[in-house]
Amino acid sequence: MEQTPSNQRLDRRTVRTRKALRDALAEEIVATGDLTKVTVTAVADRAGITRRTFYSHYRDIPDLVECVEEEALCDLCKLSKEIAEVTLPELEEAIHRFEPCPRSIEILTYFQEEGRHLVPLLGEGGDPAFVEKIKNMVRKVVMARALHGFYPLARDVFDYYLTFVISAEVGVLVRWLTTGMTESPEIMSRLMTALMFVRPGDLYGRPIDFDIPSLAAQALALHKECEDVR
Repeated sequence: MEQTPSNQRLDRRTVRTRKALRDALAEEIVATGDLTKVTVTAVADRAGITRRTFYSHYRDIPDLVECVEEEALCDLCKLSKEIAEVTLPELEEAIHRFEPCPRSIEILTYFQEEGRHLVPLLGEGGDPAFVEKIKNMVRKVVMARALHGFYPLARDVFDYYLTFVISAEVGVLVRWLTTGMTESPEIMSRLMTALMFVRPGDLYGRPIDFDIPSLAAQALALHKECEDVR
């Protein structure tokens, strides 16, 4: 019988141990309700390993948290790049058919599958910085793409617009995750795609239309006035 090389056995053992620690971390966050109260001893006990084994993989709890988050951000970056390639005509067609933004189901499915260890970090007692890391990652991925075809006069407010959109979408995502993911990824992706284009008043039967070029020109004029005063 062919034997498995020792380095491969070690790699598999490492993968299993780190998965156990990742899951144990999430369970401790839920149990304590506060990431800052999670200890190495508690996580090691839940994972069924010794403290010495823990320290052979991570320096401390913050190091474990950072590794878990960075791994997730790497996966999410790849998925976000695929969504960023979607064109406005494709998005418009999806909205008219009440279909999800192309490739958005995949990112929600990822969160659903990895929710066991990611949701506690994103929840109330988790790591507030994790949400901000996700926002910053998305910003870097979509920045250049989002500027394509943008009204020239609106470029001065582009940063605020992008901040608004990303914060809204990530906020809805976190809300879905931390309230039990009662909707399926298929349904939620449709809702998130439609919500992106809901105008003020739409939900109250009083839609408010905006003349974007005009508003952008006014914003630019006000900005110049403030600069002149200074």
